[in-house]
Amino acid sequence: MSISRGRLVPSALVSVSETSRPLPRGPHRLTREEVERSQRERLLQAMTDAVAELGYVKTSVADVLSRAGVSRATFYQQFRDKEDCFQAAYRANADLVAEVMNAGIEKLRRSTGSDPLSRLELVLRIYLDVLQSAPALARVFLVEVYAAGPQAIEQRRASLEQFVDIVAETHRGETGLLGTEPHQRFAAEVVVGAVSSMVTNIVGVGDLEHLADLHDPLMEIAGQLSRRS
Repeated sequence: MSISRGRLVPSALVSVSETSRPLPRGPHRLTREEVERSQRERLLQAMTDAVAELGYVKTSVADVLSRAGVSRATFYQQFRDKEDCFQAAYRANADLVAEVMNAGIEKLRRSTGSDPLSRLELVLRIYLDVLQSAPALARVFLVEVYAAGPQAIEQRRASLEQFVDIVAETHRGETGLLGTEPHQRFAAEVVVGAVSSMVTNIVGVGDLEHLADLHDPLMEIAGQLSRRS
């Protein structure tokens, strides 16, 4: 994770252009598995960029190929169709966001004097910074997913459940409304629901510079939930 303009930005997002570069022409020392992995990463990034720019409905396989710099035959070796590629791109984006937030929790937990609200604040800060730093990811992750059909919407539901787990984990062992016990999960769902709704509205109108403005009021509400027993 690196710092960019005062924000916490995962290095995986900072260097995404590096992973999506075309392979060198002519002989190279890459194995077949490395070539296929590179092609897949480029296709997933191209799908994310194309859908963010054009919208899911208007995006074609040709749009993805032109951005990825791979052949149609290569695309269909990796994916069944546009929907399959989009779902894979969505899973990769969702897994990346969750991985970054979980890593933040673990790092803070290992530090001395870590408290539940500090862990929750870090999770929220990372989430907002990821979305602000990666506009294409934000639009695909929050907005265009709903145009991609029932399976994609189910993926979105699953990613929200994962977000709830992460929020609940920040308060593991606590006795208040927030925590990992079954009766405490509803409060975590409330927090995630509020964050998701407000963030989606901002991303939907392309107003990403105001994402950071959500941090303080959301933390104030979360703090009240955390203190209540």
